[in-house]
Amino acid sequence: MKARMNMTVAAAARLADDVYSTVFRLPEGDFPAVIPGQFVGVYPHDRSALLPRPISICRADPGECTLRLVYRAVGKGTGELAAAQPGESFSVLGILGNGYDLNALRGKNVLLLGGGIGIPPLLELAAALKAREPERRVTAALGYRTARLFLAEEFEKTADAVLIATEDGSAGERGNVLDAVRAAAPVFDAVCACGPLPMLRGVKRFAQEAGAPCYLSLEERMACGVGVCLGCVAKTTHKDEHSQVNNARICTEGPVFEASEVEI
Repeated sequence: MKARMNMTVAAAARLADDVYSTVFRLPEGDFPAVIPGQFVGVYPHDRSALLPRPISICRADPGECTLRLVYRAVGKGTGELAAAQPGESFSVLGILGNGYDLNALRGKNVLLLGGGIGIPPLLELAAALKAREPERRVTAALGYRTARLFLAEEFEKTADAVLIATEDGSAGERGNVLDAVRAAAPVFDAVCACGPLPMLRGVKRFAQEAGAPCYLSLEERMACGVGVCLGCVAKTTHKDEHSQVNNARICTEGPVFEASEVEI
């Protein structure tokens, strides 16, 4: 589904210094199917900001008809959203992109690795994995700058185990998510990750060494969000069947890719 609709802010909160949570209530009607890892584009009210701000979906609740977005306010558009109050309406484009392949993860114990603002979409993934197969083991390793551990308590309610790493050592393991994983040595058969590019490079190597399939959600600045502008391109190991070049659009072919398919 790629439709532009008006959504109303149902709840808003500040989670950390520059991290905010906004819950949108969708119009009445059929709730769109959401795959963990997908995103929406939120249009600012300011007419000079023509393009939507891409934000990953943290939680989808069909029963309440709500989508929760957790994001970092870094500019005018996301700053406007962060200041919004319940009852305020925004134009939103969605649902966009390709998410994590839940069928490929069937029967597997999954290690989730999230860094910074790459953490939020993994909460929906953890919930979906446990809902499909409650007996499987889901371990979440979350990396933060400091002890402002946004969403950590919610992961503890969803995943079987939560590992914490902070850059300054103020909580959990000092270092990054891979430091926390190596210290705990959890059991896993597959890896799913979202975070900054240097982290994803390390995760790709880690999964290769472990012999585990790995799925990466790439973060990138996006313009249109629907694959028209070619502004968010990842280099791939195979040629696109239409363009015959080794590129893929992160907003449409991604943001989630099998790690062996992308060169990062």
